[in-house]
Amino acid sequence: MCYDNLLKYWAEKYAQQMASWAFRQPITTPVEILKTELSVEPIRADSVIFLKSGPEIQHLEFQTRVPQNRPMPIRMCSYSIRLQWEYELPVRQVLIWLLPTSNPAVFETEFRTEFTHHRYQVIRLWEEDPEPLLENNALLPLAVLCATQNPTELLSQVAQEVGKIQDTDLRQEIAACTQILAGLRFDKQLISTMFREEIMQESVVYQDILQKGIAQGEKQGEVAVILRQIHRFCGPLNPEIESRIQSLSKPQLEELSEALLDFTNLADLQQWLDSH
Repeated sequence: MCYDNLLKYWAEKYAQQMASWAFRQPITTPVEILKTELSVEPIRADSVIFLKSGPEIQHLEFQTRVPQNRPMPIRMCSYSIRLQWEYELPVRQVLIWLLPTSNPAVFETEFRTEFTHHRYQVIRLWEEDPEPLLENNALLPLAVLCATQNPTELLSQVAQEVGKIQDTDLRQEIAACTQILAGLRFDKQLISTMFREEIMQESVVYQDILQKGIAQGEKQGEVAVILRQIHRFCGPLNPEIESRIQSLSKPQLEELSEALLDFTNLADLQQWLDSH
């Protein structure tokens, strides 16, 4: 989960550079970060970034692995429709796959049925030339996952570029983020030989991501306990209700945990969710 927290943080902080690279064109207008929760049956995800640049919405989605449920094409179509409904603006989307795989899902670029046709862009990071990313400090963390005949040499190149950054705080931040993403591809010992460990410990962003990861893990544990309790007296839930429970905030989960004592059937749960 730390990868999701990192990519969300990074893409929002360097939104203009990230969008310019992902959409393959300079973004010159100011970029506004939009909320990642959409009304009409809420969707929330840490690896989803919604940007507003000029007269359009830009949706960046990072994925480490192919989801086992809710295929990405229909998910991308759903996001696009809900964004257009909420903001009344056209939507451009790019789905960025981080880890190499032969799964045919990473080559899909559209959702098509007899009555619906929705298209989006796809970037498979392991096929990307690392040079443009090596030239931009904001994109250095992604460069470690790009195409190369010699991964170790690429990691070394990225470390050298990070070392050239004059501003200490910025250097620590980029180094920490780079190391976290490098963990998707490289052995921890190799990473530690390229970067000083104290950089990770001193980095504010690393500590923030770590704390968010811990909090997220605690919340997932609470959700799992509540779902087990509900399953015992209601039986299996449909995916929509489970999704709504998973999207609840920590205080709401605590409130639901107490309210469960008074529920007698699924209708009580549905009524509680509708009121929250």
